[in-house]
Amino acid sequence: MFAKVREMLRMRDSNGARMLTLITEQFMADPRLALWRQQGTGMTDKCRQLWDELGALWVCIVLNPHCKHEEKTSWLRQLKKWNDMDVCPLEDGNYGNDLPNITNALPQSNGHDSLVRPRRTVFTRAVEACDLHWQDSHLQRIISSDFYLSPSCQRDGESLLFNSQGQPLWLEHVPTACARVDALRSHGYPKEALRLAVAIISTLRLQQQRQLEIYKQQKKELILRNATTITNLEGWVGHPLDPIGCLFTTLTEACRVDEDNAMEGTEGSESLHPSYHHVCVDSLESGESYLSLALEVALLGMGQQRLMPEGLYAQDKVCRNEEQIIGRLQELELDAALVQTLRKQCILLLEGGPFSGLGEVIHRESVPMHTYAKYLFSALLPHDADLAYKLSLRAMRLPVLESSAPSGDVSHPHHIVSVVPSRYPRWFTLGHLESQQCELASTMLTAAKGDMLRLRTVLEAIQRNIHSSSLIFKLAQDAFKIATPADSSSDTTLLNVALELGLQVMRMTLSTLNWRRREMVRWLVTCATEVGVRALVSILQTWYTLFTPTEATSIVAAAATSHSTVLRLNLDYAQREELASCARTLALQCAMKDPQNCALSALTLCEKDHTAFETAYQIAVDAASGGMTYSQLFTIARYMEHRGYPLRAFKLCSLAMSHLNLAYNQDTHPAINDVLWACSLSHSLGKNELAALVPLVVKSVHCATVLSDILRRCTLTAPGLAGIPGRRNSGKLMSTDKPPLRQLLDAAVGAYINTTHSRLTHISPRHYGEFIEFLSKARETFLLGQDGLLQFAQFIDNLKQIYKGKKKLMMLVRERFG
Repeated sequence: MFAKVREMLRMRDSNGARMLTLITEQFMADPRLALWRQQGTGMTDKCRQLWDELGALWVCIVLNPHCKHEEKTSWLRQLKKWNDMDVCPLEDGNYGNDLPNITNALPQSNGHDSLVRPRRTVFTRAVEACDLHWQDSHLQRIISSDFYLSPSCQRDGESLLFNSQGQPLWLEHVPTACARVDALRSHGYPKEALRLAVAIISTLRLQQQRQLEIYKQQKKELILRNATTITNLEGWVGHPLDPIGCLFTTLTEACRVDEDNAMEGTEGSESLHPSYHHVCVDSLESGESYLSLALEVALLGMGQQRLMPEGLYAQDKVCRNEEQIIGRLQELELDAALVQTLRKQCILLLEGGPFSGLGEVIHRESVPMHTYAKYLFSALLPHDADLAYKLSLRAMRLPVLESSAPSGDVSHPHHIVSVVPSRYPRWFTLGHLESQQCELASTMLTAAKGDMLRLRTVLEAIQRNIHSSSLIFKLAQDAFKIATPADSSSDTTLLNVALELGLQVMRMTLSTLNWRRREMVRWLVTCATEVGVRALVSILQTWYTLFTPTEATSIVAAAATSHSTVLRLNLDYAQREELASCARTLALQCAMKDPQNCALSALTLCEKDHTAFETAYQIAVDAASGGMTYSQLFTIARYMEHRGYPLRAFKLCSLAMSHLNLAYNQDTHPAINDVLWACSLSHSLGKNELAALVPLVVKSVHCATVLSDILRRCTLTAPGLAGIPGRRNSGKLMSTDKPPLRQLLDAAVGAYINTTHSRLTHISPRHYGEFIEFLSKARETFLLGQDGLLQFAQFIDNLKQIYKGKKKLMMLVRERFG
């Protein structure tokens, strides 16, 4: 619908303004406006963009160079009416935000009033534009002639209106001047729009030159203090009036090849982008074209150092507008003339000081240049690689993340300092900016493949400027993938860069939580393996700066000494031994530092070296009395038995039993299997070992069913079946009336008696059947003793006497047990 209005304006149809008025009335009647206002929530991006375009189109309407005074008065009255409505959307998209507005070029006054932001709606700029006129004689001469130059005899003040070549300048607020250009073009005056655009670019060039001269005078001081400020609180990229996009469109339209001619030149192929050709600018003696001016003004505007605006929408708009301009720039085919313009402007941006976002020192809250620099790098690389890398390396900065970033400089009167001292939490698009920084780094790494010096420089820039471990890990993975193509040999230099980045990730995430940490560790081992045996030896020797003890033993050392690694690297005997030695040293160090989690891994890694294995075992035994749990000790004991060390396994089982406490009602405890295994192990070793373990079992286990199970297993076979060398096996079954089984039988019987009384304290009728089965199991245990039958009968009689009030239950007991 807005395109239709612009088409009517271009045809100089007076109904265009009338149609826009009707559209605006419909927009203002939208019931969602009141809802958004009431809830303080933002509208959708699509709606927000439509409102922005509506506001800019009204600026274009009221700037009609040939509109009547009555028309402008009527428009102003209508605009003020809409502007005063509570539901009218604000220019920056924020409802209820009382923070000072640093996105607008507002007059600066002293005192508290300078921090109070006037309410600015999407129509405020159109209201302000109603005060502008076209009667200025200098302006009229600019837009009416291609050959307007400075007069030979200049009057007072006229020297400010022309540059040193005599070309006219237009000294007006840049977005406002560009709005005039848009108005001329939109109302069907393309030649006049071009003339004013050229004058604005001449003005911008002169300002850039003077700013460079100012910076050269202050350069030593600013670099010494490593501090600078922002001279433009109102950025041109993301501005509501889109000044850079307006100039670029106006200039490129003059160079656009007609579609008919373009079709003839591209017959048989599809043209995705418009075609352009150079059209000389009559008013410039240098022979420049409108196309080179378009490129120059886009580069100059995008490189402007500017503060990050307030609010999510304003920040998102900056990113979006930057990408739009870059998309337009990528449509241009860079010939020799455009490359010359590109190189010249890039050099000026690098030397631009505080006036350039690519200057040597930038403000902490300056909008980053990563997306812009990525375009410049790709465009410059085929023509001037040194300049491309120099510019992109400087653009890698993200000073808002630097904790000790310097504050603004207020010592010079022409500098304007941010009115908000610290706005880091309000960088809503920080995630996007960091990802663009990562993309820039990845682009440089890819281009520098095979060049050791450039790769080292890019690596240092990444390590210095990227603060997200996840993004550095992504870069490391990208570098590794590029360095190891499937169809050709690996690139050693890029592989080493990937490894360096991976090592930095390990150091960054060692003491912080990261859900991808395990993946990162495994990837680093893979990368080090690809680099070679020296890299593996290095990470094994410096493990304490990179990994936790658990990671070092269970992942790193295990992978480094695996059979697949030996085959992958085709290691000889000496190299295998070196890796194994480093792994054993690492394992023992980790076991000393964290025996609870590393003792088992250390034993596994030290299996082939007797001395190291003995040391690891002793570390585990020494740690048993400390922080190791019974489950950890049982796990190590099972490993020792599996390796053929049953006596050592028994010792660890004894230590584990001293840490265990199994209550009477824990008949499903996870340690039961370990307890049963430990008793079976001691029984297989012999009577002496079983006698040593039984007191520990009696002390730690109070569950009747577990004790009876242990007792029953011990009576099924003779002890000492493990066949320990030097020991004789009698082959006789053990009696429950003699130690050590007598002690175990007494404990089991006592546990059944105690558990029975405990259960009867709070038993309900629905559990009677379960209780009778429990007594049946108790009877089986009682009968294992010589006087068990008599003892169980006495036990039942006692129950009948004590719990005679539970008549139904006692009746069931009599039915089953008499």
